[in-house]
Amino acid sequence: MSGDYLERILNARVYDVAQETPLEFAPNLSARLNNRVLLKREDMQSVFSFKLRGAYNKMAQLSPEILAQGVIAASAGNHAQGVALGAKRLGTTAIIVMPVTTPQVKIDAVRSRGGEVVLHGDTYDDAYAYARQLEAEKGLTFVHPFDDPDVIAGQGTIGMEILRQYQQPIHAVFVAIGGGGLISGIAAYIKRLRPETKIIGVEPVDADAMTQSLKAGHRIKLPNVGLFADGVAVREVGAETFRLCQQYVDDMILVDTDDTCAAIKDVFEDTRSILEPAGALAIAAMKAYVEREQMTGQTLVAVACGANMNFDRLRFVAERAELGERREAIFAVTIPEERGSLRKFCDLLGGRSITEFNYRIADEKIAHIFVGMQVSGRSDAAQMVTTFESNGFKTLDLTDDEFAKLHLRHMVGGRSALAENEVLYRFEFPERPGALIKFLTSMRPDWNISLFHYRNHGADYGRIVLGIQVPPHEMEDWQAFLDTIHYRYWDENQNPAYKLFLA
Repeated sequence: MSGDYLERILNARVYDVAQETPLEFAPNLSARLNNRVLLKREDMQSVFSFKLRGAYNKMAQLSPEILAQGVIAASAGNHAQGVALGAKRLGTTAIIVMPVTTPQVKIDAVRSRGGEVVLHGDTYDDAYAYARQLEAEKGLTFVHPFDDPDVIAGQGTIGMEILRQYQQPIHAVFVAIGGGGLISGIAAYIKRLRPETKIIGVEPVDADAMTQSLKAGHRIKLPNVGLFADGVAVREVGAETFRLCQQYVDDMILVDTDDTCAAIKDVFEDTRSILEPAGALAIAAMKAYVEREQMTGQTLVAVACGANMNFDRLRFVAERAELGERREAIFAVTIPEERGSLRKFCDLLGGRSITEFNYRIADEKIAHIFVGMQVSGRSDAAQMVTTFESNGFKTLDLTDDEFAKLHLRHMVGGRSALAENEVLYRFEFPERPGALIKFLTSMRPDWNISLFHYRNHGADYGRIVLGIQVPPHEMEDWQAFLDTIHYRYWDENQNPAYKLFLA
């Protein structure tokens, strides 16, 4: 099959709409990682993503008669823009079914390129099912975002360009995976011509369908996926892409939200361009790989595959980038409630830059401090814990605590004596108009809310922490509510940060 794909890629029709993007040297990343880092700048396409390559190649292969009837696609955004642009260029119509959670910037971009947008469902899979229904009803041709040989071949032209643009040895190419079309095309080409080059796939920790499938030896369908990197939020990879990844992918790396935000910042510092989360996954994985392998002096390529960033997300990205880069650490420190304790604590901070400082008296003997500070890395943060502890200040490192990072840092306060029988849970729900009100109205009115915090992160999931008073004899009813609400949730009642600052 690799020979077939090599021929398909060489004959792919993509350059009617796509440009050959630069393979750029990243000086800051290269210096920091002690390797030669090259970024394949697919964010510089006219639709700010690689997706138009495969979409156009698929449509360009259709007969004039079939093409004239129109095409339909399902997409979280980038594939949609490619289909809309391709349809306009080829003189046909395109209906794009998109999840309601899609960033507005992507919806507007599709409409501006002549596509008819239909919003349906919370995830790509919901949109996909509805698009297939419309395909049958309206006699349209479905343009799959990843699981189609012509789409895969179109994306494979990126691999062809990489080898043409850099003709010296490449140790590894890092590629983000949603459904698998991009990595399948790149791998099919590169492995045929340079089998020694490693192809490394990247997924978010909360959307790891390909990683789980490769481990299991068959395709795994995830019950749900995180939406921060919405461009790769796919519950099940394609059949053909899975086959190709089994054959060609050398390794898989998972990255979290903080790592992804740090990678967005890294690319900005080298290029002054802002990638979307899915577009930065490959850079985040490359950093993790270098650290894991303790590797220097190699040439590494990361595909910067998209830049359709919702502006509303930038505040969240900037917040979490420092954590992902291990430049900020968050601690809960307990100090004696006595004269001079706070001054002693501040003296230990020295000349460090403080990003956050919350003080709360607990009782007549102790007080708690929630403090964020800039550090130079994990070892530096660990040293601060040692310093605090050796001076008699009990310390808890909260840098990896999602409750603390998402909610507690914005709401340190304490607990009212009225908050009897309080239980604390954290929830995520697909962000859409009315979703917060729907969540609140779904609970029994006789359960009193004693604590509530919500932050909007653009098109990501809405995130809530909820304290609610549930008498012990009603806990079975509460559990029944949790089982039927169909939102992801976490029991935070034993979270040590909650006990220190809010309990």
